[in-house]
Amino acid sequence: MKIALPVVNNTLCLHFGHCEKFAVFNVDEKSKTISSTEYIDAPPHEPGLLPPWLAKKGVNCIIAGGMGSRAKQLFAENNISVITGSSVGDPEIIVKDYLNGRLVTGENVCDH
Repeated sequence: MKIALPVVNNTLCLHFGHCEKFAVFNVDEKSKTISSTEYIDAPPHEPGLLPPWLAKKGVNCIIAGGMGSRAKQLFAENNISVITGSSVGDPEIIVKDYLNGRLVTGENVCDH
C-alpha cells in the first residue's frame, strides 16, 4: 500500500492542493510498518491534476487536513481512498497512527 500526505516545511499541509511536496510512504498493512518514504515535489496547482498524477505513482490512500468534495470524487475515480481532518504534524507519525488505528481526525478544513 502507498499512502501520500501533502507537506509543507516537512509537516502535513492542511490543504493538499497548496503543498510543496508529497510524502509517499510504502507501507505493509499486515505488519503495520513503513518500508520506505519518498518526498516528491508537487506539480503546479491545477484543478484535477493530482488524482491521476498520484495514481500513476501507485498511491492508493491520501491523508489530508482538508479537501473539497470534487477533489474527493476525483480521487475515488482514481481508486485512491481519502482521509480528511488530520491535524498538522509529522507525516511519519501520522502514517504510523493511521496504520495502528490511532489517527484522530476532525473536521475537513476545506469547504470547496
